[in-house]
Amino acid sequence: MSAEQTIEFAVSDEDDGARLDALLARESGGSRSAAAAWCEQDRVRVWHEGRQLKPAKSLKVPAGAVITARVPEPEEAARVVAQVVDGFSIVHEDADVVVVDKPTGVAAHPSPGWHGPTVVGALAGLGVNIATSGAPERQGIVHRLDVGTSGLMVVAKNEPSYAALKRAFKERTVEKVYHTLVQGIPDPLRGTIDAPIGRHPGHSWRFAVVEDGRASVTHYEVLEAFGPASLAEVHLETGRTHQIRVHFSALNHPCCGDLTYGADPRLAADLGLTRQWLHAHRLGFDHPGTGRRVRFTSEYPADLSFALEAVRSGDVLN
Repeated sequence: MSAEQTIEFAVSDEDDGARLDALLARESGGSRSAAAAWCEQDRVRVWHEGRQLKPAKSLKVPAGAVITARVPEPEEAARVVAQVVDGFSIVHEDADVVVVDKPTGVAAHPSPGWHGPTVVGALAGLGVNIATSGAPERQGIVHRLDVGTSGLMVVAKNEPSYAALKRAFKERTVEKVYHTLVQGIPDPLRGTIDAPIGRHPGHSWRFAVVEDGRASVTHYEVLEAFGPASLAEVHLETGRTHQIRVHFSALNHPCCGDLTYGADPRLAADLGLTRQWLHAHRLGFDHPGTGRRVRFTSEYPADLSFALEAVRSGDVLN
């Protein structure tokens, strides 16, 4: 019998109404199908305001609930392995935090089914010690970027910093600014997308705007408008999985190169894109050690710069 671990966590206000299997998968680093099985195997307990709730996989868990689960230890493939990762760089490091510039093709942390490079593995390869809070394979990680999204991430190096940064993300005091090249020209050129996001009803590996999804708010402003595409700056008020990609797809202006969410493959080929044109350009937060506001900026990597210049030149599909 494989070794087990017990995980326990409280549901934040931001996660109010999220499905139990989704929360368990995220906190354990496992899959939703595995989390659903744990619910059926009587491994999960959910307490809210002094009473125990039935731990059905589809239970929409209220904020403040405490979830306890006995789950298998992560498989060896999901453990941290020190790595040398091309294109990975440290933007800033001190005793409390390390800010990194993540290249495309790198996950935030190991997970079942992912055998590629990770941020925690790259930091281990550079000899950077990070906080021990969180599941073993994603210690120190306080937020994530998609594998195909490049740019800035902050990682906690000690326990007080981890707690402070997690609280800052929960309270939405962190400045998260992305740049994205989207198809067409959004109308209006500046606006807010306020549309709930949940699992796509027909494709569990995708997300979509759905009536019973979680509240999701994206603010955007078009910086440059061309014929086939526009460069937009995006400020996230919430931080749902694939939020920018889903919201712009719902507007019929998907991120260029994002074939998962409806981008034109011909335009992607013209621009030389093999992933979504999406970059975490700026990151600001109150430093957990000094309390001072700090901001960091990341320039576009080569593939995104090439695509942007191709659009600016006008030598692409219209």
